[in-house]
Amino acid sequence: MTSRTGFFVLSGVLALVALICVGEGVQLVATGKPLGIGLGLCAFVIPVVGIWFLRQTVRFGRDGERLARELEAEGGLPVDELERTDGGRIDRASADAVFARRKAEAEAAPGDWRVFFRLAVAYADAGDVPRARRTMQHAIKLHRTTGATAGGADSTIGKPARSSA
Repeated sequence: MTSRTGFFVLSGVLALVALICVGEGVQLVATGKPLGIGLGLCAFVIPVVGIWFLRQTVRFGRDGERLARELEAEGGLPVDELERTDGGRIDRASADAVFARRKAEAEAAPGDWRVFFRLAVAYADAGDVPRARRTMQHAIKLHRTTGATAGGADSTIGKPARSSA
């Protein structure tokens, strides 16, 4: 299953859960009992949080894709220069070497969203998805505020955490 298909399936499940929560919330509030009213109001919060999270995820994905299209049009997308094992996995030493170059580029140009986009890809290749996401969010923020600097040392620049995969 592709990530896009999975996203749409989970979005549908979220919508179904939201409808069920609202329905149950209405029934609990209709009981007229203080505990039922309290639980019913809490049941209304669950869909709001879920829809907010879904909105943030869609926005992040759309912004990341926009940056990728723009970088592709400029001819600046990172090339896949990683060595792979016989099983098709990325070689750790190769990923570390590419990461070191991307990190140096980001430190040299802290206000350029392009280098942070490429650094985010390097984090993902190294298996450090949380830092990849934070770094991509930083690239998106820099893109929105063209000409902004990173503001000194950034917590997203560091050695990637190792995954057990």
